Amino acid sequence: EAALDGLVAGLAPGGITDAARAIMTTDTYPKGAMALIETEAGPITIAGIAKGSGMIAPDMATMLVYVFTDAAISQKALQAMVSRHTDRSFNAITVDSDTSTSDTLLVAATGQGPAIGNGRSASARAFDKALGAVMLDLAHQVVRDGEGATKFVGITVTGAASEADAKRCALAIANSPLVKTAIAGEDPNWGRIVMAVGKSGAAADRDKLAISFGGIQVASAGLVDPAYKEEDGAAYMKRDELEIGVDLGLGKGRAKVWTCDLTHRYIDINADYRS
Repeated sequence: EAALDGLVAGLAPGGITDAARAIMTTDTYPKGAMALIETEAGPITIAGIAKGSGMIAPDMATMLVYVFTDAAISQKALQAMVSRHTDRSFNAITVDSDTSTSDTLLVAATGQGPAIGNGRSASARAFDKALGAVMLDLAHQVVRDGEGATKFVGITVTGAASEADAKRCALAIANSPLVKTAIAGEDPNWGRIVMAVGKSGAAADRDKLAISFGGIQVASAGLVDPAYKEEDGAAYMKRDELEIGVDLGLGKGRAKVWTCDLTHRYIDINADYRS
């Protein structure tokens, strides 16, 4: 409370950068994203900052996210957008499978800018799309800055019996220490992905399973793909950004999550956190 008067006196248009730095803990850089939407009534701005690096897993984690807009929009409409985009952004990332009690995702609309109308208007659709992009950008920055991370990994599961199964399977892969250490070691060890699928609890059939690394088909019908070459997989795993695809061959369920690798640096950071 003693600091509030000074903070108010120091308010400035560029202050959001200082705020992004102020909320950092083990983050290595401040995280921010913005969008500008042009409407017939004038421009609408969305600006957001986030902090998060460790203890990051779906249902949120030790992250703080603040998004601001000058749009004039009802609380109900804004909440519906935020809830929908949260499921596809902050609740679809994981660094280490751990969560915390200190989560906040707060989106504030000042109402000082143009009104976006109802959900079917062109301005509302543009605002909704831009809000989703800002939130996903911030969520991706959290994963990219995961404690000790050297790889940014997208995991897409298709062909699941349901969307819930697809996400359950994707998260099992993303959270597996064996998968994450294989990624850190640049090892195209698809057997660890099969393991994670099996332990996920999602409906699966080994003989229908297909796995790909980027555009490289590694396994199909539960076996090594006839065209797969181990050296191709090894070369792909050296990239900083990776895409892993798993098709369960059972239905139309689909989900995507994002994660990072697990390195010795993660252990160093957390073993020394208080000592």
